[in-house]
Amino acid sequence: MDFQSIIWDEDDDPLGNVQHVAEHDLTIDDVEFALTQPDTEGTSRSSGLPAIWGYAEDGRYIIVVYEQVDAETIRVVTAYEVPEPGR
Repeated sequence: MDFQSIIWDEDDDPLGNVQHVAEHDLTIDDVEFALTQPDTEGTSRSSGLPAIWGYAEDGRYIIVVYEQVDAETIRVVTAYEVPEPGR
């Protein structure tokens, strides 16, 4: 996955992506860690948006759903813990 920057909404925006991932007990650091070393890339079945599956720094397996803004920029839509493949 190639990107140079990630768009994050303001921390206090109740409808923003920071709050949305926080609702799933994840932080910006968790999401960015998984994005930098994805296990698998694909498409979210529910939204049709691009997604990666990978590990948060603490070892949780997560999905990160994002929008490709341009060739170098993504905007995280959501992220949440999912079962590891084969488990």
